[in-house]
Amino acid sequence: MSKNKLRIGVYGLTGCAGDQLTILNCEDRLLKLFETVDVRSFLMAKSDNLEEELDIALVEGSVSTRSDEESVINIRQRTGSLVAIGICACFGGIQAVFTEPEEWAKQYEQVYGNRSVSSNAALQSRPVKAFVKVDYYLPGCPIHKEQFLALLSRLALGSTPEFHRAPVCLECKWQENDCLLNKNVLCLGPLTTAGCGAICPTCNLPCVGCWGPFEEANCWSEWNLLLDKDYDRNIIMQKMKSFSGTGFIQFFNTMKKERT
Repeated sequence: MSKNKLRIGVYGLTGCAGDQLTILNCEDRLLKLFETVDVRSFLMAKSDNLEEELDIALVEGSVSTRSDEESVINIRQRTGSLVAIGICACFGGIQAVFTEPEEWAKQYEQVYGNRSVSSNAALQSRPVKAFVKVDYYLPGCPIHKEQFLALLSRLALGSTPEFHRAPVCLECKWQENDCLLNKNVLCLGPLTTAGCGAICPTCNLPCVGCWGPFEEANCWSEWNLLLDKDYDRNIIMQKMKSFSGTGFIQFFNTMKKERT
């Protein structure tokens, strides 16, 4: 094994493993790419996984248990760069929809009652960045294989990955789609990071935000626009929370203060 090859590790926390499956589904292109790197750990792809020093760690899933927390801290200590892949690792995902501690505790009690869990204590789901430093983010539910290949290729070459800096609405314009918001459809395109190719709106389906919150999104504008279209406040909030995890928590906290 060449000493010049980057040592890579791929890990999964709490999630559906869809991002790791996407990596595996790169198939022949993945094999060629992996000739340039040294994959030291990837539970879904190899049996001889090693806990050792890495150059790059790709981490999927949110931190939802004490074991997740311990794992991600251990991974961070062993790697030069850590990449959060997928909506759960980047923002907490669907399991982080309950952003208030009291709300989470109530839902936990409804599911588990007063049973004590000694093997692996549950935590309120949070993105990876809530526990360790994250160097790069690759959102998606799941991630797109073309974006993954571009990310790893750039890292392997020692250059900085480039990410989308626009909302899904821009991709809709590229596809020459009619705006669903103009048709009074609750679409989250203005709030969602581009990268999916606007696949849902192109099929006349509203964007649900599965690529994560767009960093420069105007949440208040979207909120007021949907209220003007007579959508219920709770429905709007549920849609915005579904995939955003903790991404819009500041907006929701500000809105709560204004309502009180």
